[in-house]
Amino acid sequence: SVFAQQQQKKPSAPRYVSPIAQKQPVNSPTPKAITPDAEVVEDMVVRVNDQIVSRSDYERAQQQLEGEIAQNRLSPEDADKRRKDLLRDLIDQQLLISKGKELGISADAEVVRRLDEIRKQNHFDSMEALEKAAREQGVSFEDFKASIRNNIITGEVVRNEVGRKLQMTHADEARYYNAHKNEFSQPEQIRLSEILIPTPGTPTDADVAAAQKKADDVAAQLAAGAKFEDLAKTVSGGPTAAQGGDLGMFKRGAGMLAQVLEDKTFPLKAGENTAPIRTRQGFVILKVTEHTAAGVPPLEQIEPQVQEAMYSEQMNPALRSYLTKLREDAYIDLRPGYTDSGSSGRQTSFVFTAYTPPAPKKKANKSRFDTTKTGRLAQAPKDGAQVASLPLDKNGKPKKIKREKVRYGQAPRTALPAAPEDQVANTAAPQEAAPGTAIAPVDSNPLSQANADAAAAAAAANVDPLAPKTPVAEHKSRYAAKQKEFEQAKVDRKAAFSREKAAAMRIRVRYRRELAIRRISKEEGPGNGAFLLVIGGCVRSPGALPSVAKATWFERWYWDG
Repeated sequence: SVFAQQQQKKPSAPRYVSPIAQKQPVNSPTPKAITPDAEVVEDMVVRVNDQIVSRSDYERAQQQLEGEIAQNRLSPEDADKRRKDLLRDLIDQQLLISKGKELGISADAEVVRRLDEIRKQNHFDSMEALEKAAREQGVSFEDFKASIRNNIITGEVVRNEVGRKLQMTHADEARYYNAHKNEFSQPEQIRLSEILIPTPGTPTDADVAAAQKKADDVAAQLAAGAKFEDLAKTVSGGPTAAQGGDLGMFKRGAGMLAQVLEDKTFPLKAGENTAPIRTRQGFVILKVTEHTAAGVPPLEQIEPQVQEAMYSEQMNPALRSYLTKLREDAYIDLRPGYTDSGSSGRQTSFVFTAYTPPAPKKKANKSRFDTTKTGRLAQAPKDGAQVASLPLDKNGKPKKIKREKVRYGQAPRTALPAAPEDQVANTAAPQEAAPGTAIAPVDSNPLSQANADAAAAAAAANVDPLAPKTPVAEHKSRYAAKQKEFEQAKVDRKAAFSREKAAAMRIRVRYRRELAIRRISKEEGPGNGAFLLVIGGCVRSPGALPSVAKATWFERWYWDG
């Protein structure tokens, strides 16, 4: 049907065979249902990012592939490879669709244009008629439009992301042409045009005679110099009459023409036509518009074919590399029981297992913030030392300590327990000191020199608090010795800067003028000891002035400093 042909049709924009345009299935085992008695209506085969390939999509692709294998008569090896790569190509298509969404590619306008072309090619009056024909053939019109949209998006992504990065020069085309000449060898072929004089389905002798007479008249007009294309548009009853009767190219021995017609047309040269030939449709007159001999045509004639072959040869590995990169960056969840032949070695595989909660963590007993425990841990007692304890009463219980009034500068006498050393030495408590007397250390521990040193330090600390404190020695660091040098260098730099600033200032001067009056005789001149006049910055000789008293301004400069 036209819809199946459209789904199998390769995109015309890129001049290469895209592995995405043709869907290629795999006969993988169907996994068993989770619930044996339940019927699965729609199941997921693979999830690619936010796209899903369902089982119905997979089965539909398998049916289309089997039709292509039968139509193209593929070898068993090629057919098995196409079946094995079916799921890979479906995943590749979803990856390209996701990339198209990311790039913001919209195919709505192109889908409408393609549907309108299909409608015109099949002579439907409206789009509703096309949709009705699709339903009659068992094809969902929405699925048909989605297939066209996917082909447009994938072709645009491949062209923009991969095709534009391929480069070919004329020298590359020439090298490829010389290396693959045998692949471009063509059999003898001709281009034909026709003028058909039709007859009814079951013609009578009168119908045949009338059609033959009309065909002979057309042949006579052609022999007289009439234009074949004009007669085809006005006289021919064939389907290509509007195009001047053009039928396209026909190759010798390819079975495209009946043997009778092939024998009558291939001996002709370009521009020659046959006599009327009787066929089942009527009488036909054929004209050879082009005639190409067998062999390898020159590069200029088949340059588009060479470019297409080079483009396809470079495109396939580049496209596979690009799709592998997309796989590594994508989320692909494949259902168990299916095989993806295009999976990458660095592709992340997701494995789902039964959930096992982690073991609870053991809570550590922390006593840092325990309010019931105060103070620090006591140091382990030394060997032979007695542990300090509170005095006990006659019942063996600790005596209750009464509140004691402690004076300033005196230690408590009864509020604190006795030291272990005092208990060991069985020494008596010191006598009560007079009020206001500083506590003096008592050397009550002859067994420990450390206690004596501590007592001496305590005695040294009990000095007059109002006495001046002993100056603390200066703390020296690695920079302390150079601190004074840094400060002196800072003062020197400041003084030098001040001197440079004063020297750079312009010296201000002031001056005053004094008026000197002298009578100069007429005979006096500059050479006779007369002085020069300095007036307004100009030096003038007084000889040029009249012999009268001259008034001269003398400029006297006074330095401001």
